[in-house]
Amino acid sequence: MHDFFLLMWKPLLACFVLAGIHSYLGIHVIERKVVFVDLALAQIAALGATIASLFYFDLHGPVTYWFSLAATSLGAFIFAWTRTREEKIPQEAIIGIVYAVSAALTILILSHSPEGDEHIRYMLVGNILLVSFPEIIKMAVLYIAVGGFHWVYRKKFLLISTQPEKAKRDGVSIKKWDIIFYLSFGLVVTSSVHIAGVLLVFSYLIVPAVVACLLQTQLRARLFTGWIIGIITSIAGVILSYAFDLPTGASIVACFGGFLLFFVLFRRLGKI
Repeated sequence: MHDFFLLMWKPLLACFVLAGIHSYLGIHVIERKVVFVDLALAQIAALGATIASLFYFDLHGPVTYWFSLAATSLGAFIFAWTRTREEKIPQEAIIGIVYAVSAALTILILSHSPEGDEHIRYMLVGNILLVSFPEIIKMAVLYIAVGGFHWVYRKKFLLISTQPEKAKRDGVSIKKWDIIFYLSFGLVVTSSVHIAGVLLVFSYLIVPAVVACLLQTQLRARLFTGWIIGIITSIAGVILSYAFDLPTGASIVACFGGFLLFFVLFRRLGKI
């Protein structure tokens, strides 16, 4: 037990921090019906890091982070702009196209790199096992700042996510607040992908929020439910990783999938 905490306390703490902000943002994503926007933004962030590697910047360095953030900000503007347009094509289609193109460009850029396969694997599942305590602190401070900003303007964010037509009637600038939302969202995703990878970030965003929205109707109840699910699943994934010497990020993603599967089965059986 002592060896477990000695080795895994930092990854576990990082997971708790990830669960805190992503459970909240996931509720907005579910309400907006743009489930794959996080996956797309995460892939765009990965593309930015890949472009930085063309200039021989360290994959884990600050310059690479700014490349990722710049790419994600561009994606945020695209998603904010396409949501406010009155088109017949659903925004989810745009999000899917952006994801596919970003993933393809990443693969093309890395196709002649001797470390291409390792780079792709890192972008997908990260390496949260090697996260440092200073990285966790920086991540926590950033997420607290973003969460605090969303709390101050929570009425605006909730209105444009849940009742965009009412927001329009009330004279709220949906485009402006969408841009602010997606920029803050992109800032979180860029920082998360840098540590946890695309798939783990997506899992933290979607699975707790989906279950919480099915079980609860009030925002506060959904938040607490999402946090509890994120924490419990994180602990299960880290224990699985330690016990069977498995990649930590992939283990947690698998636990999220297993949790959602059992939840759906129990719900179908009328147990929940």
